[in-house]
Amino acid sequence: MKATLLHLPWFLRRVLTACLLAACGLLLLPTQSRAQLPVIRFVRDPDLAPDFQLKDLAGKDLSLASARGKVILLNFWATWCGPCRAEIPSLIELQNRYKDRLLIIGLVVDDDDPDAVKQVVDSEGINYPVALATDNIRIAYGGIPALPTVFVINTEGRIVQKHVGLFNPALYETEVRALLDLPIAVKVETFQDSGEIFLRHADRATLLPGVNLTKLTPEQRLVALHKFNAEECPCGCKLTLAQCRIYDHACTLSKDRTAAIVEEIFASGEKSKAGTPAATPASLEPSKP
Repeated sequence: MKATLLHLPWFLRRVLTACLLAACGLLLLPTQSRAQLPVIRFVRDPDLAPDFQLKDLAGKDLSLASARGKVILLNFWATWCGPCRAEIPSLIELQNRYKDRLLIIGLVVDDDDPDAVKQVVDSEGINYPVALATDNIRIAYGGIPALPTVFVINTEGRIVQKHVGLFNPALYETEVRALLDLPIAVKVETFQDSGEIFLRHADRATLLPGVNLTKLTPEQRLVALHKFNAEECPCGCKLTLAQCRIYDHACTLSKDRTAAIVEEIFASGEKSKAGTPAATPASLEPSKP
């Protein structure tokens, strides 16, 4: 019996249909219209992904170095996390579809019972390695404040993107295909990591969540950003103010402190401007001997 789209899993049906429509559309569009393609973004000059040495739930060695040459989706999740469980079927399909060139790794956080995790793995039919994430691994990847969090790692072992929360599986497949140099109907752009991927790069940020710098001059903004990266947040997170604003948008202490710094710099600049003596006209300056 011939296979039809109706016999394929829902995920493959959606992806194949989208690809066919995109391909047909590209053939019909004029060159100028093709510039309006959807966009995916990868980090420019990405950092190496912190490696680790773990045993997966099957007792096999698990590391990033052993998968070099493949695209890796490093998925931090938990068994109690609803969105994490919701995306498992699409990850299974993706691993099946690109099994020779892709490796999905599931790292479980907030659960130290391997037997309970294994029950979930077996019941879901997960076909990619799963292991328990250590605290050191979580710290190396920025603390993982939300689940699920997926790091996209290219074939050279460098992190090119991070996704927090439940995402459309078609996006993951598009990124995988782009990194494998396979045909895609999207435009690829690059950006500089300013803390979105790794918190240690927060010193590159020119804007921070919940921080209004509009009243400051360009010079004052640089002073403010320097202070944000030099002062530790009072909430006890051990991060700088800039890092905490990126890591935890809901932190009221970092939000209040950064706002206070902005006001201090603004007021200081106004006073300095108001208190600066007026320049003496050249015609009234004493003549030089």
